[in-house]
Amino acid sequence: MAEHDADREPQPIDEDAAWAAIVAGYGEEPADPPGAKPFKSVEGLAVLESERNRSGPDPEPAAPEKEPEDPKPALGGSVVFAPGVGGPRDYQVAEPQEDDLDDGDEGHFVPPEPPPLPESDVTAKFAWLAVVGGPVLMLVAVLLQWDMTWWLTTICIGGFLGGFATLVARMRHGDEEDDDPGRGAVV
Repeated sequence: MAEHDADREPQPIDEDAAWAAIVAGYGEEPADPPGAKPFKSVEGLAVLESERNRSGPDPEPAAPEKEPEDPKPALGGSVVFAPGVGGPRDYQVAEPQEDDLDDGDEGHFVPPEPPPLPESDVTAKFAWLAVVGGPVLMLVAVLLQWDMTWWLTTICIGGFLGGFATLVARMRHGDEEDDDPGRGAVV
């Protein structure tokens, strides 16, 4: 009957022997697994697949060919620009001149000046002061460790709620253009 791995006791590992094997194999390249293709260099990329992956040595070594008159750059090469010579990222578009525009061009669009903000009344100003001032007053009271008396709490929370209710009540309830919503776009 076969023994199970769980039934066996663990064997002690000889760490000195394991380290000696690692040090002895340092610098050696492991063998390729069976069926692996050889490493393809950059120069060999242009060679046909059948010629590159041939098993065994070449029957006839290839004779060195003459270099052509106009050598082509090697695959994987790069273009280097000399210092002071502009490259492709140094290109800048020329600024358009008034003479460049003809009758069909409309020119540069300049948006109209926006209308001024409407003036706020005193009630709206006090409502915003209460909405912002109530929480700020409570924060100051907590940071300075004031006693939170009933009147201070009422001013902070009541001011916030009262100012918020005032601002909501004074909002416009609709535009005058909402009467006929089916008109479509107005140009």
